[in-house]
Amino acid sequence: MSWIFEYLLFLAKSITIVAAIAGVLLFIVSLRKRAPAGSLEVKDISENYTELKEMMQYSSMNDAEAKVWEKQQKKQRKLEKKQEKLEAKKASKEEVSESTTDSAEAKKSTQEKSKLYVLSFNGSMDAKEVEDLRQEVTAVLSVIKPEDKVALKLESPGGVVHGYGLAASQLMRFKQHNVELIALVDKVAASGGYMMACTASKIIAAPFAIIGSIGVVAQIPNFHRLLKKNDIDVELQTAGEYKRTLTLFGENTDEGRKKFQEELNETHLLFKDFVRENRPNVDIDAVATGEHWFATQAKDKGLVDEIGTSDDYILSHLENYKILSVKYRRNKKLSERVANQVTKGVERVLFRRQF
Repeated sequence: MSWIFEYLLFLAKSITIVAAIAGVLLFIVSLRKRAPAGSLEVKDISENYTELKEMMQYSSMNDAEAKVWEKQQKKQRKLEKKQEKLEAKKASKEEVSESTTDSAEAKKSTQEKSKLYVLSFNGSMDAKEVEDLRQEVTAVLSVIKPEDKVALKLESPGGVVHGYGLAASQLMRFKQHNVELIALVDKVAASGGYMMACTASKIIAAPFAIIGSIGVVAQIPNFHRLLKKNDIDVELQTAGEYKRTLTLFGENTDEGRKKFQEELNETHLLFKDFVRENRPNVDIDAVATGEHWFATQAKDKGLVDEIGTSDDYILSHLENYKILSVKYRRNKKLSERVANQVTKGVERVLFRRQF
């Protein structure tokens, strides 16, 4: 009988362990279900640039100059902290006395700066990044003030019409709220990428950035002759004369090709109208040929306003603006991260141009 008792005891222990493991797994799954899709990350990148600047200044000083400079920096930081406390008290509606000389000096030296919000859009062919852009635009619009500005670091060779159409529409929200938007292009803003760029009040591009490609392209393989050769029939039933124009497996007709071309032309016309509306000084018929140009050439055609890098633009605002990087980071699955790296690798190969 003892072996029965031992067996029952072992069975009870096993059931307890399995139940505990199952409970932990269920708890983890429930946490994952409740977890947010992503989170907004805001960084004060002006501090990074200031630190670099101070480091370079300090390294060029002798010992005596360095001591004087350090004292000045300590005094400045002390005044800034004091002013921050005063501003915090004001925000909470507490009475603050600013009668002392120090607080007046602090107020003068640390007057609140305007803000430059920096967004980044590195677009893929399907423009899936527009979901993150939507969150970032909404977040900035909820706090932006009239004296603030937005800079968009843009990199995209274009992609699907509806995806980049939505991305451009998200950026148009800044214009609708009278917010100054600057597009910064270091590498490429072509096709749908340029559609996004031209929503900005100013486009600044690096000298060899690829700009333009105001055109529409569609490519559809057809396997009809291969299937016919192997006696394979494909039945396609539609309701509506133009429900399908060109197909992958059926026999394409001249009428279908004509209709498909008409749809491409209509899309191209919408693209041209969008660029013309946002950049009225551009000779749209001269640039809407599907060609692309380097930024130095594009500037002569009115497609960009200035030649320069995103770093130069940000540095030029360091003195008078607090520079904040705004990034919505979506929680991605492992499979999505791997697929994203593969896609970027393919795009780098396809859109690479060598000297």
